[in-house]
Amino acid sequence: MRKGLLILLLGTALSAQVLVPGPQAAVFLSGVDDSDQPYGLYVPKSYDASKKYPLVISLHGAWSNHRVNLRRVFGKGNRPGESDAEATRYFPPLRDVDFIVASPFARGTMGYMGIAERDVYDVLADVKKRFSIDEDRIYLTGLSMGGGGTLWLALSRPDIWAAIAPVCPSIAQGTQELAGNALHLPVKLFHGDIDTAVPVDVSRTWHKLLLGLGVKAEYVEYPGVKHNSWDNAYKDGAIFDWFAQFRRNRFPDRVRFATRFYKYSSAYWVRIDGLTTGELATIDAKFTDKNRIEIDTAQVDGFTLQLAGHPMFEPGRPVSVKLDGAELAAEGTESVSFRSSRGVWQAGQYEQPTGGKRTGVEGPIREVVSGRHLYIYGTIDSPGREELEQRRTVSSFASDWQGPSARLALWLRSVADKEATDADLYGANLVLFGTKETNALIARYSTFFPLELNAGGADYGLVFVAPVGDRLVLVNSGLPWWTGADRAKRPGLRYLWSPYQVLLSFGDFILFKGSLENVVAEGNFTRSWKVPPEAAEKMEATGAVKVLR
Repeated sequence: MRKGLLILLLGTALSAQVLVPGPQAAVFLSGVDDSDQPYGLYVPKSYDASKKYPLVISLHGAWSNHRVNLRRVFGKGNRPGESDAEATRYFPPLRDVDFIVASPFARGTMGYMGIAERDVYDVLADVKKRFSIDEDRIYLTGLSMGGGGTLWLALSRPDIWAAIAPVCPSIAQGTQELAGNALHLPVKLFHGDIDTAVPVDVSRTWHKLLLGLGVKAEYVEYPGVKHNSWDNAYKDGAIFDWFAQFRRNRFPDRVRFATRFYKYSSAYWVRIDGLTTGELATIDAKFTDKNRIEIDTAQVDGFTLQLAGHPMFEPGRPVSVKLDGAELAAEGTESVSFRSSRGVWQAGQYEQPTGGKRTGVEGPIREVVSGRHLYIYGTIDSPGREELEQRRTVSSFASDWQGPSARLALWLRSVADKEATDADLYGANLVLFGTKETNALIARYSTFFPLELNAGGADYGLVFVAPVGDRLVLVNSGLPWWTGADRAKRPGLRYLWSPYQVLLSFGDFILFKGSLENVVAEGNFTRSWKVPPEAAEKMEATGAVKVLR
């Protein structure tokens, strides 16, 4: 056995984990809820720490798990009549491939946005910490829910991956507008033509869309196959042979990138520094000659070109840029920035407004619950036993992400305002229920908030996100945000339990009367966290809400 293979320690103070060649389960410590989270792992028999290895990240489908998925990506599905529970108990012999393979559990069935998305990147970081990984040969694949996750993760951060393979993908909302980000990302889609769970037209449409955008996209359709196209796509571990053709291009001559959030602000050698969160910002930058770049933008106020190492960049020579039709010049430094002032571009770093939206503190509401967070109900008005129990029940219900059909490996706390410690308040985002009259923390942070529910607004639900320092706070005053969610039919990830499915459909704020079927106003705050005038007018007209700034 190669030295360095048998002793690979898990980086926690509680225990050590020995990893050996072949298929197995590993764990990482999650900062979301201080829990050990599992993932499937394959280590080549001949692993040598002195070499760099390609890595495949494989995402499981709904109601499945990391262990079953690790088998499937090698083409070893369930035996005839074998349930997923039975298949989870053992690993069959797998094809010996010269790849590291990791399959995140990602909490179970909750799609691959928010906490589950973070888990995938935590697994990627954990594997890179344990093993010698070739950064230019990292691949992504997934089936069904995991196929949709493959497209979302790859298109929001395209420069991480060398190639992707979505299998019968169930697509998350907001993914399609990012399709052009795959310009330098080879894609291979697979689907069965009688799939009743995810219609075959999904992959057919995506294939046409990608080809029309100049993406290197392949598509394989299996006649007579239902929602198990992965049995064919992954047969005999063939996906590894396809991935092996590709390496990441770190410095493409052209970068085309779209995003709505600072959270996903860069691709390859381009970084967007200024945008309006929630609006689609696009940039298309291409070298046409040495130190000559043509750029077209939309909804972008500032960006940086990180040119160090690009073969079309010669340090020390001026960089000439044609930017939205205007000719500009910049010094030949490794990092060149431009900013727009009243629609006119000039060289220079874009400065985000003090107190405005920025990376890590931008919304929308779902970002509050996309990482470590705490649910807090109010007690400062000394409520009676029945009222206190009702408040505790609402907060506990919100903190329990377990749906009726799937159990998630996720543990979130619900506490009273008087029980929250400084470690709680400064180490996590907060979800606060009540008003400044009932919740001590809403009262404490009220000067940070742009909205407030009046005393007579009990039949309204007001939900909004606001920054407090470097963390986000979600305030829910009046009716809980999920009131009437089962009837409102709002978009969201269908895998999630209803309160969180609907939460993903919100922008920065929403006001409704009686239930989500009757929305008064919703949308996003401005860059400086102000309520847009039209929404402010609608909310104030109800008499239920005060717009504070």
